[in-house]
Amino acid sequence: MSDHANQPAQHPKSPFLYVVVCASGIAGEVGKLITAAQEANWDVGVVATPQGLGFIDAEAVEARTGYPIRSAWRAPGDPRPLPPADAIAVAPATFNTINKWAAGISDTLALGILCEAYGLGTPTAALPYLNAAQAAHPAYRQSLDRLRDMGILIGTHEPHRPKADGEAALFRWEEALELLTPGRPAGQ
Repeated sequence: MSDHANQPAQHPKSPFLYVVVCASGIAGEVGKLITAAQEANWDVGVVATPQGLGFIDAEAVEARTGYPIRSAWRAPGDPRPLPPADAIAVAPATFNTINKWAAGISDTLALGILCEAYGLGTPTAALPYLNAAQAAHPAYRQSLDRLRDMGILIGTHEPHRPKADGEAALFRWEEALELLTPGRPAGQ
């Protein structure tokens, strides 16, 4: 094995954005955020929750980003497939991920990255996407409050009606970029 095997991937010249994708009916549209980020001169890598992988077209996402989708921890000694993140966008951020993240639970690679990002000071934005019945649970509001206290930038999408197919057309993917780059509209 060469000495370079443990080295992280070379950091690109553009800032690097991790897009964390959770298991949600709208996750298949993550290409909208990837495209907006690339148009705003971000280099992008995707980290999916294990369940989130089933909601996206992995081949299309990898072709668009030029990087493999990360979902599982790498073995010791394996090279890092993504450069370090300059910022992270969690979109869509589900009820499960928001609550586990706020509680410091790191049982998936995606949650491990999010929990570590706080300690590293990596700017992070989350675009919640859940239904109103889930949002009514007291743990959800407490989790949002904790994440905000940690400096996580939370998007404004309102919970949708249960069983309403998510009202996906109302989800503003580009809001993640607006939160991470204040004063600079997405695509500029």
